[in-house]
Amino acid sequence: MAKWGEGDPRWIVEERPDATNVNNWHWTEKNAGPWSKDRLKELLNDLKISQNGVDCKITELEKIEGEASANNRKGKLIFFYEWDIKLKWEGKLSGGSDVVKGEVHIPNLSEENDVSEVDMTVTIKGSGEEAQRVKAFMHNVGRNEIRTQLKEYIRSLKEEFSKGLILPKKGENSVKPDNVSTITSGFNKKINMEPVISPENKQIGCKLDTKSIEMSEKFQCRAEEFYNAMTRIEMVTAFTQGHVKLEAEKGGKFALFGGNITGEFRELVPGKKIVQYWRYKQWPDQHFSEVTFNIEEKEDHTLVTLKQVLVPASEVEQTQENWRRYYFDSIKRAFGFGAFL
Repeated sequence: MAKWGEGDPRWIVEERPDATNVNNWHWTEKNAGPWSKDRLKELLNDLKISQNGVDCKITELEKIEGEASANNRKGKLIFFYEWDIKLKWEGKLSGGSDVVKGEVHIPNLSEENDVSEVDMTVTIKGSGEEAQRVKAFMHNVGRNEIRTQLKEYIRSLKEEFSKGLILPKKGENSVKPDNVSTITSGFNKKINMEPVISPENKQIGCKLDTKSIEMSEKFQCRAEEFYNAMTRIEMVTAFTQGHVKLEAEKGGKFALFGGNITGEFRELVPGKKIVQYWRYKQWPDQHFSEVTFNIEEKEDHTLVTLKQVLVPASEVEQTQENWRRYYFDSIKRAFGFGAFL
C-alpha cells in the first residue's frame, strides 16, 4: 500500500500558476467574516427607501455579529454564514412635522433560510399617528428593500468573494462555470433537541433488549483530518448533504440527516477519540446509545474503531449497514479518504 504522499496522482503537483491543491482535491477554507461586515455596511448604510410620500433612510449599522466562510472540496463550494444584524433608521412623511426614528433587527441571516423567510422586526421610538404610518411603511416596503440588499450580499459572497477558491486546471486560464457546483451548510437552528440524559438517574435510554456493535474502518487521511470530518460543521455537511446542527464541545448537541440522527458529544480528544450519545429518530422515545470512535494514525492510514452500546436488538443489522453507507463511505467519497489507487 502506498505511504503518505506516494503513488496517488492527487498528491502530485502539476504545472499550474500556484502549484498547489491539484484538481481542487483538498479541503480549503476562506474566512469571509471581515469581508462580509464591510460588504453589509456598504449595502445597508445610508440606504434610502422612498415611496408614496414617505422618505426613510438607514442611518447606522448598529450591530453585526456572527461569522461567514467559503469552502472548497473537490470543486464544490460550501458556504456558511450566520449574522445577527441591527440597523437604525429614520423617516418622515411628506409634509409631516416629525422625524420618526427606529430600529430593524435581523437575528438570523443564515444559509438555512431563504432571504424571504428571514425574521426582520421593525420598531419605533415614540408614538402618534405619523410615527405609526412611517413604521407601517418600513414594515411593508422597507423590509423588502433591505431583503434586496441582503440578497446582493449573498450573491457577492458566492460569486465574488469565492473567486480563487477553485483553481483552473493545467492548460486552463479560468474556471469554467460548469465545473463548479454549490451546496450550503444547512445549519438548522429550528431543530428542538431534548436533553439526552435524565439528571435524576443518569441512565441512558430505557429498558429494552439491546446489543453492541463493533466496527473498524481504514481511511487514507491523517487522524486529525478524520476527527475534523466528524466535528466541523462545514465538513459534516459536506458528507451528509443535509440539514445539520453541530456544537463540537462536551455537552454540545448535534442533529444530522434532517434531524433523523440526534445526540450529544460526551468526550472530545482531538485526533484521537470522540464519544457521543446517539439515537435514531425511529428508536423508542428517549432511548440513546453510546458511540465511541477511537482514532489511531498508522504509518500509511488511519484506523477508526467504532463501538456502539445499547443498540435496540432489532436495529443492529440496519444500524451497522447505515454506519458504513452514510458515514464511512460518504466520508471517503466527500474528502477522498478512500484507498489509494
